[in-house]
Amino acid sequence: MLKTIEESLSYIQSVYTKTPKVGIILGSGLGLFAEEIDISLKVPFEDIPNFPVSTVKGHHGMLIFGRLNGVEVVAMQGRFHYYEGYSMDMVTLPVRLMKLMGVSALFVSNASGGVNHEFEVGDIMFITDHINLMPNPLLGPNLDDFGPRFVDLSEAYDKRLLSKAKKIARAHGIHYKTGVYAAVTGPTYETPAEYKYIQSIGADAVGMSTVPEVIVARHMKLPVFAVSVISDLGVEGKIVEISHDEVVDAAALVAPKLSQIITDLVVEA
Repeated sequence: MLKTIEESLSYIQSVYTKTPKVGIILGSGLGLFAEEIDISLKVPFEDIPNFPVSTVKGHHGMLIFGRLNGVEVVAMQGRFHYYEGYSMDMVTLPVRLMKLMGVSALFVSNASGGVNHEFEVGDIMFITDHINLMPNPLLGPNLDDFGPRFVDLSEAYDKRLLSKAKKIARAHGIHYKTGVYAAVTGPTYETPAEYKYIQSIGADAVGMSTVPEVIVARHMKLPVFAVSVISDLGVEGKIVEISHDEVVDAAALVAPKLSQIITDLVVEA
């Protein structure tokens, strides 16, 4: 696996020589945030050796380099999911690659289903913790060059970055929620019974991504800030049939507010 990552890194370093400070992963419907970046280079995923290709609508499949609010960043316009058939090594390869590029913090976003009765579609939820219901990406031989065999997750989401994000949101009059994110494999959306179960075990939102990337980031001691856009509701009386297009559209409506938060937060990373 290390050789695979190093081959990807070698290609990136051959086309881009600057060192990004922050890595950003953009979820469903949030790819337009890339327009906020003063872009130096766009690299299609398929051009990068060993990189998977995103197969999901709303994930543009570009690795973007440039400056955001004066800070060098690298952003994934789209991500990879376990439900696409990729191994967890492949799902999390970009996070390993970002670490080797030199990033010192990781920002992750997603669209998710709200299971908290106080949530509404369009809410922004800063993730404070997670419940992993997916295969752990650290199963198998440990990559000692990246981190220890056993990883402490008592602070999976960086408290300092979370505090800064709250202050930024308040300064711009942006309403936000905080909560726990449950990660499931998908690709099916949850049944009413599953929504009820997920709420009962302590989650506020549920989705099909993010946690594998966060676990791998913390394995490498990368601080993480993560945020969900509530794109549908999984609470009794509010469950309706949904499609991926509707999830993407709901997330896109909130993208400008999320862009403001991330643009200000990169300076603090």
